[in-house]
Amino acid sequence: MVKIAPSILAADPLNLERDVRHAVDAGCDWIHVDVMDAHFVPNLAYSPDTVRRLKEICAVPIDVHLMMENPGTLLDAFLEAGASNVTVHAETGNVRSLLRRIHQGGATAGVALKPGTSPDDVKLYLEDADLILAMTVEPGFGGQKLDERVVRKIRELRDIGYDGEIEADGGIREDNLQMLTENGLTVAVMGTALFRDTDMKAAISRMHQMK
Repeated sequence: MVKIAPSILAADPLNLERDVRHAVDAGCDWIHVDVMDAHFVPNLAYSPDTVRRLKEICAVPIDVHLMMENPGTLLDAFLEAGASNVTVHAETGNVRSLLRRIHQGGATAGVALKPGTSPDDVKLYLEDADLILAMTVEPGFGGQKLDERVVRKIRELRDIGYDGEIEADGGIREDNLQMLTENGLTVAVMGTALFRDTDMKAAISRMHQMK
């Protein structure tokens, strides 16, 4: 069963608690938090305090994606705040050291790839990573269209023997999710399409049935 991880980037910022509670009540598996530093990506969002408050109001895992030039500067703070999984980007360097710090902090660890980054760039880290996040849009803003070339990247990760979680983020909707799961996706980050659905619970239930 594919895991559904609503991205709070698409929630109403003035009603974040309401929207997160609604997503959890609708049956989501994780809550996804995109942390942006306005340097690695051209946007700014979320602090360890956000994760701390989310941890207090929902029982599902908090999946934190650090889109930061220097993720190590705030890594311990996000771990202490209660992040269940922390993902860092392959493009930032010091990846193995960061993955080890995440594990030492009691969380699972992921490596993210921008659309233009080859799976070859994460092969050295596959044994250390519990999750690979394949970005299906250029990170930084919600509402973009999924780049279907990334489907081949997901398939390639499976073909080279990676058996951990593979997550995708960006432009995922109910009508293109099947294509991703058929090629090895196990976690779907969904923002705009999910939070704007008039019956989120029914939509999640349908997507949970995809194989």
